Amino acid sequence: LYVGTDDGLVQVSEDGGGSWQRHEAFPAVPARAYVADVVASRHVADRVYAVFNNHKEGDFAPYVVRSDDRGASWTNITGDVPDGQSTWTLMEDHVDPDLLFLGTEFGLFVTRDGGGTWVRLRGGLPTIAVRDLEIQRREDDLVLATFGRGFYILDDYSPLREVDGAVAGAGGVAGAAGAAGQAHLFPVKDPWAYIPARPLGGQQKGTFGDSFFTAPNPPFGAVFTYYLPGSHESLKERRQRLEREALARGEDIAYPDQATLTAEDMERAPEVFVVVSDAGGDVVRRVPAPRRAGLHRIAWDLRYASLQPPSPDGGEADGPMVAPGEFSARVVLATGDGHEDLTAPRSFTVRPLGTATLAAADRNALLAFQREVAQLQRAAVAVDRAARETSDRLVLLRRAVRAAPGIDAAPYETRITAFEARLFDIRRVLSRDRTALDRAEFAPPSVMQRVSRIVGAQFRATSAPTTTQQSSYAVASAQLAEMSEALRALVEDDLAAMEAELEAEGVPWTPGRPIPRWPR
Repeated sequence: LYVGTDDGLVQVSEDGGGSWQRHEAFPAVPARAYVADVVASRHVADRVYAVFNNHKEGDFAPYVVRSDDRGASWTNITGDVPDGQSTWTLMEDHVDPDLLFLGTEFGLFVTRDGGGTWVRLRGGLPTIAVRDLEIQRREDDLVLATFGRGFYILDDYSPLREVDGAVAGAGGVAGAAGAAGQAHLFPVKDPWAYIPARPLGGQQKGTFGDSFFTAPNPPFGAVFTYYLPGSHESLKERRQRLEREALARGEDIAYPDQATLTAEDMERAPEVFVVVSDAGGDVVRRVPAPRRAGLHRIAWDLRYASLQPPSPDGGEADGPMVAPGEFSARVVLATGDGHEDLTAPRSFTVRPLGTATLAAADRNALLAFQREVAQLQRAAVAVDRAARETSDRLVLLRRAVRAAPGIDAAPYETRITAFEARLFDIRRVLSRDRTALDRAEFAPPSVMQRVSRIVGAQFRATSAPTTTQQSSYAVASAQLAEMSEALRALVEDDLAAMEAELEAEGVPWTPGRPIPRWPR
């Protein structure tokens, strides 16, 4: 047993507390400094760590020592912990004896070499006293108890076992491969596949108000931790960085020439992705990732990419969840010259959590149906959007006909009215029966309503599709086939022919028509 006292002593008992030996020969530790923590090693039987705090004497220096002979002699392992970081607590990793965590008055530090070199870990942790540490061994989570700001958890710190040096800058650690100037993807922990609960109005506080405390859960899905030895900058970012460095040295900078600015405007900025592939090597998802230098962590939600049209604001809808099985991930750099693999693939296994009440007996068959639904949704959304764009197109075309001088607008307006009637019938089946629904009358479900209901039920469930969902899929598929052909005939044949006539008449140009030709 080891006991630390408030008068700078560590007492050792080798008989369960029957008798005690006092030790105080601590190098570089002031006499009678408060023993803030004593930790017996998990790996070496005779090893013990002691952490001292002397702030009551106006001394805010850190003090961390280690004994390898049960307290008979001590070694200073404070290393390069900055002065002013009064120390409170220490924790030894349960796998790597050289991986230590140190809680100080102003944050958290980690060492990979048993105390020779310490690096501050930030990751969103505020500047606060870390008074106690604990490790959840099954999940490799580090739990911090702070003074005044509650508890913090560093989820799955196992990548720290592979790092071997400090990274300059905002605090972090470099991978072994990163130290040699290469990107590095750390081992990927096998994720559990399940449907996350959405209580209280989603993942927010619901109606409980701001006084109801909630904290974020760990990210769902497969979590990827990777290291980049350097930032992948655009031409503009690199020029601006060099200019800032020159200004810091007191040097003048020149305004860039036209060729430089043109190259910057034309360049496609580099992008970094974590590319996930299935056991057959087919790409499942490309997850956007940070491209600046340092250690990064992102999560993949175990879903395929949505097949709906991309959103202008960059948002992305959910695709179906993958079936449990083997997958791999790699970090890829995308530039205007193509794609380059920055790391080798890392394999991992998506495992079913197995807690569903009505789980599908055949997950592969369930995924096959969900992917068929995703294809139906892709086509339905595309046809629906094309129908809405055609409606806007006809409105502008009518205005252009009326504005054109020297032509008889009436015949063209009659044809446009006929097109609008055909389009109305198409959209009534495709999206909504406006006549009935706007008057609170019954209308059969449209194609989009059927598809949305199937997606809403299936993409957030692990149960097999119901007979109703399968029948609704068949009805929506048949109706979509009919309506898409009707729309294609309207737009690509009849409307295109009339627009060609209007172009020959010199009618003002409207969206959807061919680009006018101008002779040399």
